[in-house]
Amino acid sequence: MIRKLRWKVVAVTMSVVTAVLLLALTAVFLSSRSAMESRTRQELQQALQGALDGPMRPGQDGGIPCFTAEVYAGGTVRVSGSSYFDLDDEDTLLEIVTATLSRREDSGVLEDYHLRYLRENGPLSIRIAYADSSLEQSTLRSLTGTTALIGLAAFAVLFGFSYLLSGLVTRPVEKAWQEQQRFLSDASHELKTPLTVILSSADLLSGAVGDEGQGYVDNIRSESRRMKKLVESMLTLSRADDGAHRLVFSPLDLSDVVTDTALLFEPVAFEANRQLLYDIQEHLQTSGDGDKLRQLVGILLDNAIKYAPEHEPIRLTLTGADKSACLTVENGGAPLSPEAVEHLFDRFYRADSARSGAQGFGLGLSIAKSIVTEHGGTIRCESDSRSTRFIVTLPLGR
Repeated sequence: MIRKLRWKVVAVTMSVVTAVLLLALTAVFLSSRSAMESRTRQELQQALQGALDGPMRPGQDGGIPCFTAEVYAGGTVRVSGSSYFDLDDEDTLLEIVTATLSRREDSGVLEDYHLRYLRENGPLSIRIAYADSSLEQSTLRSLTGTTALIGLAAFAVLFGFSYLLSGLVTRPVEKAWQEQQRFLSDASHELKTPLTVILSSADLLSGAVGDEGQGYVDNIRSESRRMKKLVESMLTLSRADDGAHRLVFSPLDLSDVVTDTALLFEPVAFEANRQLLYDIQEHLQTSGDGDKLRQLVGILLDNAIKYAPEHEPIRLTLTGADKSACLTVENGGAPLSPEAVEHLFDRFYRADSARSGAQGFGLGLSIAKSIVTEHGGTIRCESDSRSTRFIVTLPLGR
């Protein structure tokens, strides 16, 4: 649990850090691109304003290499620019000018020619300035690579710090959790001995009292057994939480385990005026702790028998497909609310509106969930007007 909490802290921290890094690096990239575009646009604007009329040819003053084209009404095109561009290829220049004139926008990029242009309509002609956009794109690609490397390095460093800090943050929680688990384990062990003495004393006392006192002895015995069951359940959950109790996995036939448990609960269902129906696929092989899996099936069947209406059937099915087994225990009755379904596997939780009159502590389903988790499976509850169903999936063939 503490490990999961620590990783949750890391996940939340790194999610925030990642979002901040992405925003910062994106802002740097967009700002740099905007600055480069603005600089290119200024160079193109200067070329349009004076390059054709002045003594300097466009792109010869140490700025960005560019060239200009002036298109007159009669179709004449006058081109001038730096030696960076090959201005002797008249066919290509004509295609570039034609593509630019076909654009609605006065500025943009001609992707096919890797040129950024700026167009200006004059009284006698249309002036167009061009600059090589491949320089701009290569700079942006280099910037992207650099920011990505910086981002990854920052992410790695921050991840390390986040993991270390999460250990400091969860340390008090871990200490409190360990103390709580130690208390539950110690208290459970200490309570088992006096409860055993009380039960033994009640058995001896039963033969020494008359009929008038027998009822009191029966009450002592009943409540002591109930308390002993609670202590054992608490001890089971405590061991599952701290990992002190390791399951003994071995190859077994899951179908036989479920069938044997169902046969044991047939008389229990009969005495409670319920009918137990089951459909179990044969020869489903898995690896697990047979005793714990029997306990799992028993908890689900006991839960269904307690809360199903009288004379209502209880259905148990076991099927296998895609390397997993699906165990379903279904009983009729009033549907559980979504809130109750959400908290059913919480310890000591009982949905009173649907469980009136039932005996229990609200630990059975918590134990069932821990058994399923230790076997690498999942458990969930579905409830509607038709029935309430507990669905368990377990891996097969391990």
